[in-house]
Amino acid sequence: MDTRDLNGKVAVVTGAGSGIGRSTALALAERGADLALCDVDEEGLAETVAAAEKRGCKTFSLKVDVADPEAMQAFARNTESALARVDILINNAGIGVGGLFVDVPLDAWNKILNINILGVVHGCHAFLPGMIEAGRGGHVVNIASMAGYIQAPGMSAYSATKFAVLGFSESLRAELELHCIGVSAVCPGVINTPIVRSSAMYGQTNSPKLREEGIRAFERRNYSPDRVAQGIVKAIHKNRGVAPISPEAWLGYRLKRFFPGLVAWFARRSASAQRKRFD
Repeated sequence: MDTRDLNGKVAVVTGAGSGIGRSTALALAERGADLALCDVDEEGLAETVAAAEKRGCKTFSLKVDVADPEAMQAFARNTESALARVDILINNAGIGVGGLFVDVPLDAWNKILNINILGVVHGCHAFLPGMIEAGRGGHVVNIASMAGYIQAPGMSAYSATKFAVLGFSESLRAELELHCIGVSAVCPGVINTPIVRSSAMYGQTNSPKLREEGIRAFERRNYSPDRVAQGIVKAIHKNRGVAPISPEAWLGYRLKRFFPGLVAWFARRSASAQRKRFD
């Protein structure tokens, strides 16, 4: 899809109230797209809508929990009524969970699975039938992560969801090629978003000091959501199946592909260092 001029196109962005979702929505608006936006954060969503409308686009917004399939179906119906079409679907909404596997309770697993995996499925299930029936092609972007191909201790729940999004996206891409709809699994690296501050932490990782260290590390890295948004637009334009974003994400992607044993060794070393820190 040519993203240089998106006038007349409509893009759906979930989790648009902050971070990568907001930046992506505004990047698409700057190229002329009209927007259908959702989030559970009504205040953040309203701020995104205001910023998008300043760029001259039409918007439709709704408070939606992507884990609720009926709410997503209603969002799709209302989007069709408000904006008449959908050309780009960005399944961005997600949460983080940190902690060793034995420390993360099942209710936390259920929550992250329902949002990070089923939220993507619900978005596709709600919007893809209409996109296919319209016969205009289009593009789907599912936000995975560098954690979708690089294993790390203390991230088993989060990584499981992002590995799943990556695999789902690759399979979906093969199916939707028949309908001229591209699919990209976007895999950001260390991005300065609110996710570390908002993630649920369990076990020894659940300490204010460690959370603050994580926040500061992401801030020092200072790879902004705006740069991720530009990478997402580029992935749509070039119809990339897998799109690592940031130097560390690209490095991890290539290492995993060509030197998986080395990646496993680094993961073991990291786990050993983490145990020593907590002993």
